[in-house]
Amino acid sequence: MSTVTIEALTAGYGDGAPVLDELSLDVPDGAVVAVLGANGAGKTTLLRALTGLVPARSGRVLLDGTDLTGLPTEDRVRRGLALVPEGRGVVVELTVDENLRLGGLWRHRGAGLRSAVAEMYALFPALHRRRDAAGHTLSGGERQMLALARALVSHPDVLLLDEPSLGLAPLVVAQLLGVLRDTAARTGLTVLLAEQNVTGALSVADRGVVLSLGAVVADRPARELAADPALRHAYLGF
Repeated sequence: MSTVTIEALTAGYGDGAPVLDELSLDVPDGAVVAVLGANGAGKTTLLRALTGLVPARSGRVLLDGTDLTGLPTEDRVRRGLALVPEGRGVVVELTVDENLRLGGLWRHRGAGLRSAVAEMYALFPALHRRRDAAGHTLSGGERQMLALARALVSHPDVLLLDEPSLGLAPLVVAQLLGVLRDTAARTGLTVLLAEQNVTGALSVADRGVVLSLGAVVADRPARELAADPALRHAYLGF
């Protein structure tokens, strides 16, 4: 659906040393790309910089050739980016249904919004069963389902996910990654998936990108990356 191009992106927090150091990466239209690396490698900062939550110090972020670098976060969302942050971010005071309708308001109204929410209930039957439940009553797995559904309900062109499997049971992780894989294959959604669960991420990805100290040290087909023991031991810890 959309191509993301990152050109020599340098970004960080406050006046400290940059976390991303002239990072360049191409994410092709419709690809699922796993962003891997140890804690502190720059995975979260990369996703936050793409959405404008962390400002770029230099370099550019382009979506289908259009420079997004100077745009505020809300404009990037309207142009088709959606972020599922680490920590299963949902509005806990709102119900499941209210969270979904809120997520869809960026790009839908009226019948279009109702249809988009219905799609999410078809994807996640557990959410439909709990549609009137407040966010704070959901289990960890249900909250992550809701966070993913709230991003997908806007029909984004590019989905950015930050550690969606963190703290979840393996069965729930398999379910979430399966929905992600099937949705990307069905819709052509472009996905950047930042994960510590290397095996799970590479099982659904087309490509794997390994970060170290804010720079890309490997960018290869997922199967090749999973089969390279030297690279895994050096940068991924297994």
